[in-house]
Amino acid sequence: MGRQRIKLDDDRFIGNVGWRQMETTYDSVLLTHNNQQLFGLVVNAGYIGNVQTFTGTTENIEAPFLNVNYKMGDYGNVIGYGYWLDYTEADTKDAAGNPSASNTSEKSSQTYGLRFACCAKPLDSIKISDNFGLAYTAEWSYQTDYGHGKTDYEAHRFNVMGGFSAYNVMFQGAVEQLNGSGRNKHFDTPLGTNHAFQGWADLFLVTPNNGIRDVFGTVMVPFQRGDLVATATYHSYSDDTGQLDYGDEWNFQLVQKFGKHYSLLAKYAYYNGGADAAYNKPNSTDPAPSADTQKIWLSANVNF
Repeated sequence: MGRQRIKLDDDRFIGNVGWRQMETTYDSVLLTHNNQQLFGLVVNAGYIGNVQTFTGTTENIEAPFLNVNYKMGDYGNVIGYGYWLDYTEADTKDAAGNPSASNTSEKSSQTYGLRFACCAKPLDSIKISDNFGLAYTAEWSYQTDYGHGKTDYEAHRFNVMGGFSAYNVMFQGAVEQLNGSGRNKHFDTPLGTNHAFQGWADLFLVTPNNGIRDVFGTVMVPFQRGDLVATATYHSYSDDTGQLDYGDEWNFQLVQKFGKHYSLLAKYAYYNGGADAAYNKPNSTDPAPSADTQKIWLSANVNF
């Protein structure tokens, strides 16, 4: 109870945006029940009253949530969840009389889903021998309007990943699709650690009106017995039908560990806008295409 970080599953729906200097935290109640007699059943239930975002703003919300995680031996975890997000800030309108893009009430939604994943961390695998492993995820989610949201809509999301590791080198291929059918009618995850998804250039923190399909592949290579880890990912973006070309993106990262407590990180993102990049922008009629984007991060971390 109180102001705290909350991290559920892969942080897609509720996370702390932990890589920022100031994390997202929640004024909330969180109850966790871990029943070892039922083979590792973990139940997380709670209620969020305010969101302290990583930008320093406070968003008023009434959000009960439920996440049930059942471990299926060595094969992975089956997870069912429900998130009911009701943003309660008073609305304003723009000059044209439309709801302002800054209104938080349109982020209100209710989401239900099922997830089956081999591993808790995105680039982990299940060992099938001393030097080889498998990785897999299958997930489906359904979202619709809720609470103070003014727009009636429903949208689906799916996420499928397969991969393998060989001598500690990880290869993964995946597709994640979030559907959309117009202004404020797209599948969104406003409490998630969205920087970790759909490219580090952060062009898709909010889903475009026509949805998004992200087809991507990742290679992770450890060096120096794992103290230095290099990761490269390629993304190809389109709308949820595959007809609109949003562009593609390359991501590269190096992490060097120093002992148990210290690390350095260097990260680079290059987004190349596609022929239909103007459709990238959510809740907008701006005809200008999204510009090609490059971003570089350097950080030092101390963990205790």
